[in-house]
Order: sequence, then structure tokens, then C-alpha cells
Amino acid sequence: MTLHAERFPRSWRPFFRALRLDFRPGRQPSPWSTLVASLVALGGSLLADYLLVKLGTAIFPSTKGFVHFRFSDYAKLTVIGVVIACIGWPLATRLTSTPRQLFFRLAIVVTLVLLVPDAWIWLHGESGKAVFVLVWMHLAIALITYNALVRIAPSARGRHAAPPRRSGPWA
Repeated sequence: MTLHAERFPRSWRPFFRALRLDFRPGRQPSPWSTLVASLVALGGSLLADYLLVKLGTAIFPSTKGFVHFRFSDYAKLTVIGVVIACIGWPLATRLTSTPRQLFFRLAIVVTLVLLVPDAWIWLHGESGKAVFVLVWMHLAIALITYNALVRIAPSARGRHAAPPRRSGPWA
């Protein structure tokens, strides 16, 4: 059964237009490229977290021992978030002919939502310097995951996108 915007209530259509949900998917990324992209996103995110914690505790020595800087603490949450995003990318490619735009918007919204717990712990007395590092960790995870998925496991370009640029001697 193919989904069409016309099958949904008319009141939902402005929402679909805003997100460019046209239910006309292009070529799907291969399972292999999606798996590779997911592993790159996961490994890159964990590495970025580790490096940011090392950098953060070097710049702000008072943050050493901060509970959320333990590998077991941030790794568990990073793995959960990245796996959800890696499931979301193939779903985005099935919902629209412009999946990168949808996925980019969703990445921004999800990242902003995931900053709420950081604000919460800061407002409840945790070190502002430590929370600053947590915010950078969230931003790094979002950038790494988004780019790994859309570049390593690309979908066909949408009908609204510009054609790919050609380069080389035969362009």
C-alpha cells in the first residue's frame, strides 16, 4: 500500500507541506551503505564524545569527576541516540523525495530537545562549565551522525534539489 498525502485529513496537509512529506521516495540507500554509515556515525560520535570530555576537563579542571563524563554514562546515551537516528534516516528516505531536507530539520529539532536535560541539570546546580561541554557533545553527535548517514548512505536526489555538479575531464 502506497501512502499519499490525499489519504490523510485535509488539516494535516500544511504540516506535510512544511516538512515536504510527499510520500514519493527516491532510490533507497542500500542496507550495506546504511550499516557502514551507522557504524561510522556511532564510532565517530563516541570518539568525539571522548575527545570533548578530555578537552573539557583539560580546559576546565574543576569538571574532572563529573558524573556525565564517565564513558559508561555518555556512551550508553550516545549509542541509543545514534541508533535511533540511524533508523530515522531510512524512514526519511521513504517519506519524501527530499529526505536530506527532512532529516536535517529533524536533526535540528531533536538536538534542541536533547539540550533540555542539559539545561535542567544546569538549573539544578550542576557546573555550567560541565554542561557547556555536554552541549558541545550533543552538537558533535548531531553533526557527525547527520553527515555520515546522508553522505555514506545517500538517497537519490529529490526532484526539488539541484542536479549534482559534475567535475573532471569529461564534465
